[in-house]
Amino acid sequence: MAQKTALIVFAHQSSGSFNAAVRDVAVQELTEQGYTVIVSDLYAMNFRANATRDDVSGDLKNCSLFQYGEETMHAWMEGRLSDDIVAEQRKVEEAELIIFQDKKAMLSFTTGATQTMFRPDGINGDINITLWPLQNGTLHFCGFQVLAPQIFWSPAHCPPPVRTTLLEGWRTRLKGLLAEKPLTFAPCELFDLSFQGGFSLWPKVKEEQESQPYGITTGHHLGKPLPPDNQTTAQPADENEAKNF
Repeated sequence: MAQKTALIVFAHQSSGSFNAAVRDVAVQELTEQGYTVIVSDLYAMNFRANATRDDVSGDLKNCSLFQYGEETMHAWMEGRLSDDIVAEQRKVEEAELIIFQDKKAMLSFTTGATQTMFRPDGINGDINITLWPLQNGTLHFCGFQVLAPQIFWSPAHCPPPVRTTLLEGWRTRLKGLLAEKPLTFAPCELFDLSFQGGFSLWPKVKEEQESQPYGITTGHHLGKPLPPDNQTTAQPADENEAKNF
């Protein structure tokens, strides 16, 4: 049986944090399931989130105007990306599961606020809107099947028994993680993928959506109420399936 690999991208400055405990549970449980678990500890690695000229080795294609996207594309094609980027890309290529797969990916994080504060009428607003640019604009855009996020609501304000229960729930979920249905996103088939069509929904799709009570996704709301829990819960198999137009 081929060895399975899981990559955990960990970002917290304290080894004694609840986030670190979440990481440790994932490492232990996935190891017991037969995975080789790799952890990219961004703080320990002194990871730089800023995109700079240092990410490219050798000469630039256009020295007079540095355009990060174009220069890194050429560098990738020519094997001139910096060593740290290449190392992380290799981890992603090798992993069947990424916690941050086909490849699957998911977000796992804690909040300082309570769950009620991330509801549509809460002070922080709808968590589905907060997650949309990350899950759709980053993970889904990069080709991942996106699993529902694992959100630990306000563990800093929970007593120790509750924190233990949260970690045990995470351990239980990890046992069946790869069998979970991914989140639903609007498939490309719904859009006219041309400059002439504006990369917008096909007229036929708009017409068929007029009778629906909700928008298609959190981002493609069509001026209607957002579909409930679109970015936090996988939808039933018979809902929001891709159609051919």
